[in-house]
Amino acid sequence: MIDLKKKRITVTGGKGFLGTQLIRKLKEERHCLEVFIADQPEYDLREIQSVRKLYEEQRPDIVIHLAAVVGGIGANRENPGRFFYDNLMMGVQLMHEAYLRKVEKFVAIGTICAYPKFTPVPFMEKDLWNGYPEETNAPYGLAKKMLLVQSQAYRQQYGFNSIFLLPVNLYGPGDNFDPSSSHVIPALIKKVVDAMGGKEAVRRRMSSNTATHQKDRPITVWGTGNASREFLYVEDAAEGISLATEMYDRPDPVNLGAGFEIKIRDLVALIVKITGFNGSVEWDASKPDGQPRRMLDTSRAEIEFAFKAKSMFEAGLKKTIIWYVEN
Repeated sequence: MIDLKKKRITVTGGKGFLGTQLIRKLKEERHCLEVFIADQPEYDLREIQSVRKLYEEQRPDIVIHLAAVVGGIGANRENPGRFFYDNLMMGVQLMHEAYLRKVEKFVAIGTICAYPKFTPVPFMEKDLWNGYPEETNAPYGLAKKMLLVQSQAYRQQYGFNSIFLLPVNLYGPGDNFDPSSSHVIPALIKKVVDAMGGKEAVRRRMSSNTATHQKDRPITVWGTGNASREFLYVEDAAEGISLATEMYDRPDPVNLGAGFEIKIRDLVALIVKITGFNGSVEWDASKPDGQPRRMLDTSRAEIEFAFKAKSMFEAGLKKTIIWYVEN
């Protein structure tokens, strides 16, 4: 077990959705000696000179690599080359330079997109190599998966302490609501809020808790609604990463999830219920569903470093919606 109170920690992607939560946890709850952020524009992690500058200036004992170029199904379809190159170059160079500089521990954050398209549910870490990822996000998923290969190879040859974590889709206050790059929950929330007349209209309706006779504009959702997803509240994800950083030291990948799945159709119904949306929902089956089902087996994380998600999904979803309409 590592005592984080005595460690200098660099978090790549530290200004992002998960990064801000993780840094708060490291500072306020783990009381780390020093916590540094490594983000653009100060550090372009695709460039080796910038990676070396980071290590020379921050001199971390531990690196937690969250940074990623990522988006939803649409963004993945439009940017397969960029998503592959940027994510691969960031991770490979960061880990290699960490090894050269004798960094004490490297925590690589992967993605559920690394799993094969038709993985038995719940996804178990042993099934990670039993097929090709779902096509729309395969370049991103495979780029991140190479960090697992590098992590295991460097541990085997050099004794380098690197671990690989596989978080499921995250959600929560502070999420990315930009429709060009957001994931499914913020994308759906924004779509519903816009159809209801904007944030102020939704805020009034949610606070008064009264029905309106005026029909909201219809929304169109990609796919059939039959695909399922699992979602992990961002604060739970930050706790899981913190615990793994402290306690886990093995080559095997570890899932981080909440251990449940919900169909996209039911997710939309839940957002409709919380917001009071009263328009129609139309499904565009010409657009892809993505991976048919996603749900993780989370037993390894509980056994290895006592991580179990605590947040209830509907409560977390409501907090996310409230944050969005109030900010």
